[in-house]
Amino acid sequence: MPYLLGKRRGLTTCATAAGQFVVLALDHRQNLRRELRPAAPDDVTYDQMVDFKLAVTRALASTATGILLDPEVGAGQAIADGAVPAGTGLIVALEATGYAGPSTARGSRVLPGWSAAAAKRIGASAAKLLVYYHPEASNAADQEALVAAVATDCRELDLALFVEPLSFALDGGKLTGEDRRRVVIETARRLTPLGMDVLKAEFPYEDSVTDHARWAEACAELDDASAVPWVLLSGGVDHPTFEIQVELACDAGASGALVGRSVWAGAAQLAEPARSDFLATTAAERLARLASSIGRHGRSWVPRWDSAVAPDRPGEGWYTKT
Repeated sequence: MPYLLGKRRGLTTCATAAGQFVVLALDHRQNLRRELRPAAPDDVTYDQMVDFKLAVTRALASTATGILLDPEVGAGQAIADGAVPAGTGLIVALEATGYAGPSTARGSRVLPGWSAAAAKRIGASAAKLLVYYHPEASNAADQEALVAAVATDCRELDLALFVEPLSFALDGGKLTGEDRRRVVIETARRLTPLGMDVLKAEFPYEDSVTDHARWAEACAELDDASAVPWVLLSGGVDHPTFEIQVELACDAGASGALVGRSVWAGAAQLAEPARSDFLATTAAERLARLASSIGRHGRSWVPRWDSAVAPDRPGEGWYTKT
């Protein structure tokens, strides 16, 4: 696909007119079960998950530039319901939830029965692949190959691709402090040249590091390491913290955020009408504040994408080469 017009159009649909992403992340599956019923997540039914996702989508999607949904209990249902507004981009997850293999070498895979082609058929503006990754893990090459293969599929389909690497410690635990910073930045350096369009990045530090000067330095390193536009994921942090992280990341060069639980999790255990009230007030206000901050601080995705992807400008007879 020499012109990548589908990718360009898909990313434009998911962004503001100034080229910044304010995307509502709602592709959670197992995490959503835990939010809805922490004491008994396995008791959450399919219909309860769908109903919650539809309620959040109806309430908040119009405030976002795009919405990220999963194929199992989100995307098809929201399209059929008419919950995704006409002016909101639709990003659809490709991966199966969770990971295969040991916690020290976590393997990601595309959801069986699903594909980038299927996402495009239902009208997705873009696809998203979550990949567990540590550059020194024994399966790092396999995870890199997965990213490259999905990127190739998306390029052939002319479908934009967001990639979300999730880090882990080599002992199977959680990365902290400078180890996390090093891995998040090295991950961006290794994975972003593999064909993705946008990196959905973890914040380089977790909550054990609270020095904002170190946060800013790490975000600048992350910006230097990424070959493509990048956005910040919320990763379950509290919303006031995420607002600060987003501002620092955008000042360093990020093009916005994909935000999930920090906006809507407070509604998960509420019954109606309290759930709808929370979504219409607190959640909507949080998302609007993020949008305002991203608008002031975020960088357009377009210049870096043009530089990385270098699509040709269509000339005479361009349509014969698509």
